[in-house]
Amino acid sequence: MTTVGRASATKIAAGLILCLLGGATPGKAWAGPDAVLFYTHPAEKWENAFPAGNGRLGAMVFGGTAEEQIQLNEATYWSGGPYSTVVKGGREALPEIQKLLFEGQYKQAHVLFGRRMMGYPVEQQKYQALANLVLSLDATGDVSEYRHELDLDTAVITTRYVQDGVRYTREVLVSPVHQVVLVRLTANQPGRISFTAQLRGYRNTAHSNYATDYFQMEGQGSDGLVLRGRSADYMGVGGKLRYEARLRASATGGTVRVDDDVLSVSRADAVTLVIAAATNFVNYKDVTGDPAARVEQVMKAAVALSFERLKQAHTQEHQRLFRRASIELPATENSKLPTDERLKAFDGSNDPALAGLLFQYGRYLLISSSRPGGQPANLQGLWNKDMNPMWDSKYTTNINTQMNYWMAETANLSECAEPLFRMIRELTDQGSETAKEFYGARGWVQHQNTDLWRVTAPMDGPSWGAFTTGGAWLSTHLWEHYLYTGDTGFLREYYPVLKGSAEFFLDFLKPDPKRGWLVTNPSTSPENFPAGPANVKFFDEVTTMKTGTSLTAGSTIDMEILRELFSEVAEASSILGFDPELRGRLTAARARLAPLQVGRKGNLQEWLDDWDETEKSHRHISGLWGLYPGHEISPRETPAFAAASQVVLEQRGLPGNGWSSAWKAACWARLGNGDKAMENVRYAVGHYTTTSLFSICSNAMQVDGAFGMSAAIGEMLLQSDGGEIRFVPALPQSLASGSAKGLRARGGFEVDFRWQAGVLEKATILSSLGKTCRIRTPGSFAVTSGGRSVVVTQPEAGVIEFATKPGETYSVALAGSGAGR
Repeated sequence: MTTVGRASATKIAAGLILCLLGGATPGKAWAGPDAVLFYTHPAEKWENAFPAGNGRLGAMVFGGTAEEQIQLNEATYWSGGPYSTVVKGGREALPEIQKLLFEGQYKQAHVLFGRRMMGYPVEQQKYQALANLVLSLDATGDVSEYRHELDLDTAVITTRYVQDGVRYTREVLVSPVHQVVLVRLTANQPGRISFTAQLRGYRNTAHSNYATDYFQMEGQGSDGLVLRGRSADYMGVGGKLRYEARLRASATGGTVRVDDDVLSVSRADAVTLVIAAATNFVNYKDVTGDPAARVEQVMKAAVALSFERLKQAHTQEHQRLFRRASIELPATENSKLPTDERLKAFDGSNDPALAGLLFQYGRYLLISSSRPGGQPANLQGLWNKDMNPMWDSKYTTNINTQMNYWMAETANLSECAEPLFRMIRELTDQGSETAKEFYGARGWVQHQNTDLWRVTAPMDGPSWGAFTTGGAWLSTHLWEHYLYTGDTGFLREYYPVLKGSAEFFLDFLKPDPKRGWLVTNPSTSPENFPAGPANVKFFDEVTTMKTGTSLTAGSTIDMEILRELFSEVAEASSILGFDPELRGRLTAARARLAPLQVGRKGNLQEWLDDWDETEKSHRHISGLWGLYPGHEISPRETPAFAAASQVVLEQRGLPGNGWSSAWKAACWARLGNGDKAMENVRYAVGHYTTTSLFSICSNAMQVDGAFGMSAAIGEMLLQSDGGEIRFVPALPQSLASGSAKGLRARGGFEVDFRWQAGVLEKATILSSLGKTCRIRTPGSFAVTSGGRSVVVTQPEAGVIEFATKPGETYSVALAGSGAGR
């Protein structure tokens, strides 16, 4: 949404009250090597600028001294408008495509899919850049004592330096409370702040004309500017979105004036700039909002308050979320280096605190780009400088969108996943039409990508668009939320979404003629082209390039996702007392799904047949979905498949990109190999990480890798799948000692714990649901609550269990360690 609605405002107010009552964790020295990024120079390119955001408005801050650039985004500013990609009657070609794939006629199936089963338009809409605020600063002379800093704990970006004997300070924040971007300029001498400011819009030169994609700027009065624009008419959908951005300046001392499109400040003591922006977006079907009225509402409220009050409200609301969880690891001399130098020096072991910074950076990005009532984090989170960004900066659901939210529950940011949950429900709208028209099925389906308008049909080309389990994968996030929170109200609300996804696949699955297993057909293993005997290159009519095909039947990832989806929906129906007949059908179908298989090289097969991949170190490791983020494979329960998964990880090696490294690290963590997990973290830091800690894919910023690193580091320290908690289950040697606070485990547990020399010393566990707590950990542990001993059972070696009560806290201490004192 483009402005704070009543429900969101209530949530924010409640959060502020919580902070004022002490809800934010007190007493921690947050501004250390695990919570601060800094340079001794301005950012030299956009990817290295520091990000700030409130879930709706985003800013990238460069920290210049002669010219400061603050690039701006608004989460609902996309090309196009409400549209549908559903093509009537695509299902008529489906039986022939399925027959061809079962017969091994992959090229023919690919061509027919491209002609008859692609959505129209074949592409989707693009996330757009909004504007740049450019400050031309009048001070001259050499600059010294420069520091450009992002404090993750306060969500304030500060630039400090001395020039011509004057100490200048510039602060930038994006307030989630007052819904504005704030820039504060001060100096330690009066009358020394002079600059000009412009709001500069963007034109989409590749996909627009003067009638449908424009921006204009005009003076707003003596203290401000206004910028207006319209989104691009892309693929004939029509640019339906309008935006407005306003800048207001308030100065202490000096003068402020507007000349045409330039705001000038002369000889001020201090200046506060307030930027408000909004679009006419209401929801994915409605663009009848009034951006000018929305901007006026928030601007009027913000300019009535001092910068100090605005900053205080912003910081308290940010810390309400950020201070819930932390990881503390030993700092070294390298930890004190500027962030760009720190990354260059990192060898995997010489700066343990860097892992804590990566974990907290992911949490900071999620708080900044995904808040209740807003849009989910897209491929670039919230931050985008282009009108034609790489991969349209949309929602890619064959790994990237899901990875953005892997860490949300464990990292104690559950409500930051609300935009994702709402998007999943919105996808069922066109998703049900796509299921009907393309597959003749009930329920709903969503493929490889979607955008602001929640389109669901196959797109880009058959090798990418035929991934039918994108929506099913998204649906597993709904169940994960229930496992962490035990919220039956949430489960009841989203049960129709889960049920609809399962119903689609009950209709879609076909028996494989050779083996009798139920399989998806068509199917792909995302973006990986198998080296099958019939996979020869040919001219693809849809992509207009020479290519092979990824189309097949029953890819391993499909089967892994569906085994979990069917189990989850069956269990949800049992918990809620719904649909016993459906429960039986799901259980029966699950038992017939194609099983996991080990190939001739000892690898977990990625396809039904034992094929190699055409690209040796392919970035996707889709066949390992059942290891992570799924729960089908584990060293203890399925050792043969765990060993086969390790073969795949070793074969794929380290190269890939930022998100690929994060996925590999998380998989190694699930296998219990912390050193291999850290090896992938180190490789990503050295090869795929900007100095601002963003992730890189094909030389373009993608936010998913930063989120994925946070998830992978969390997985090294805490795992809670399989109905048990495992502390430090995949600890690298470089992280042998440390502590963590506020992490969440499935079953409704919140945990603080510390470890020494690779061994858990003590854990404090808050039980919110009152479930039995089962912990798998070596050593002898005593459990107390409120100073009293708790009865503990040991069902097997290395496992302890004890009953809990809702709201009670339990201390688990290693016997003889003195940890309980």
